[in-house]
Amino acid sequence: MTESKIKVNLSTEELNADLLARRKLAQQVSKDAEKARKEQGKMLARERIEALCDPGSFIELDRYALHHCSSFGMDKKKVSGDGVITGQALIDGRPVYLFAHDATFLGGALGEVFAKKVCKVMELAYQAGCPVIGLNESGGARIQEGVSSLAGYADIFYRNVKCSGVIPQLSVVYGACAGGAVYSPAVTDFTIMVRDQGFMFITGPEIVRTVTGEEVTFEELGGAFVHNQKSGVAHLLAENEEDSFWLIRKLLSYLPSNNLESPPYVEPADDSEPANQQELDTLVPAEPMKPYDMHQVIVRIFDSGEFFEIAPLHATNIICGFARLAGNVVAVVANQPKTLAGCLDIDASVKGARFIRFCDAFNIPLITLVDVPGYLPGKNLEHAGIIRHGAKLLYAYCEATVPKLTVITRKAYGGAFDVMGSKNVGGDLNLAWPTAEIAVMGAEGAVNLLYRKELAKDGQERFKELVSQYRQRFANPYVASELGYVDDVILPSETRAHLIAALEIQKNKRVERPARKHGNIPL
Repeated sequence: MTESKIKVNLSTEELNADLLARRKLAQQVSKDAEKARKEQGKMLARERIEALCDPGSFIELDRYALHHCSSFGMDKKKVSGDGVITGQALIDGRPVYLFAHDATFLGGALGEVFAKKVCKVMELAYQAGCPVIGLNESGGARIQEGVSSLAGYADIFYRNVKCSGVIPQLSVVYGACAGGAVYSPAVTDFTIMVRDQGFMFITGPEIVRTVTGEEVTFEELGGAFVHNQKSGVAHLLAENEEDSFWLIRKLLSYLPSNNLESPPYVEPADDSEPANQQELDTLVPAEPMKPYDMHQVIVRIFDSGEFFEIAPLHATNIICGFARLAGNVVAVVANQPKTLAGCLDIDASVKGARFIRFCDAFNIPLITLVDVPGYLPGKNLEHAGIIRHGAKLLYAYCEATVPKLTVITRKAYGGAFDVMGSKNVGGDLNLAWPTAEIAVMGAEGAVNLLYRKELAKDGQERFKELVSQYRQRFANPYVASELGYVDDVILPSETRAHLIAALEIQKNKRVERPARKHGNIPL
């Protein structure tokens, strides 16, 4: 709807009819634009809101907002709402604020009024203490509005940071987002991208080709799969738009509305106790070098075997996600022996640290399942800064004040033992299975260092003997247990019961920290 004149000298009935006509017109999209969307297999912005939110719960704000730019013919390009739909709604009965880019107007590009609308709902969400959700499809700053559009993005970024750690911020990418339109999702807590439809990049393929001469497609440059698997920019991959709505609702079911609330408790069903817990007693292979799938451990511990994994395609040597324990939301961080033997590298460290810091901000207890031979060695990793990036994970664990429960299933070597929720970085309950191996390093490496001269003379047989002796003496949980670094050694099938008991008594944990503005995490 374009700018229109106010009618005067009308009766009440006529004024009401005029309002309804304006409201209807404000919601209309041109037939050509609607046809183009359908041909692309994309929903309109309003359709996305209706599909995501509880029926009839959406209340729109600033539906008649118009830009005031007159340059480059913009005075003839005015549509009610200015290319973004904003408002409040309910999702599964819980209040949220949200905004949806309308790509049918100027490709969803952001201008001054557009930005003010988004900032308004972010401020309302902040003061109400409820999540804010962005449904994104925008080409970036509105060129016609110049610096005003850039300032608008800065206003949004400022509020993203202001809301960080106070209310959950979720972003979904439905189309091509470029420039400023990707930085706001990057600052939010979780980003969902729709496969073969969502794209994120600082500059698009055309500018890349102009500046660098590189030929690259949208998908290769910033497709949903690229950002879910390689870059780690996105955390969840939706198969289609309908799947994205399910992912939002599922993710919200694990999150509190703000940092002063506890995560939503769900009364456990009668069948929530995993029936196959006894299988944990034989799940970890006796051979220390043989891999197994840590997911098989997770589904045998938590309620109904359910686990909502975050960033499942990225840095798969570490597993992060949400589950429930006797109805209480918990965060799970686990090494994955199937990938890189569970070693920590740069991507795994950053992925784990970011997830842990989110959970700590929103009062979600941490449960860590440990099977880690150490940090992955190598020249390339050292040059890429594994010391600095690896320290992020250490920092996150040390900083977290939520309940921290740790179970060592097998290997816990070197600095990685310290990092992964050890007693000395604030672990509240540290358990080990009988298969646990807790030492400075693996038996083979330790023997090579300790007996280098002897091995030069005596050869392979002596090496095997010394490795066996080292394993018997150090590669077990009992030395650490004697020293108090492990609270108890338990049967794997007893894990769930121990974690439930510990969580119940630690759920009101409070830790006082020194007065300061903030720490200096090794970014």
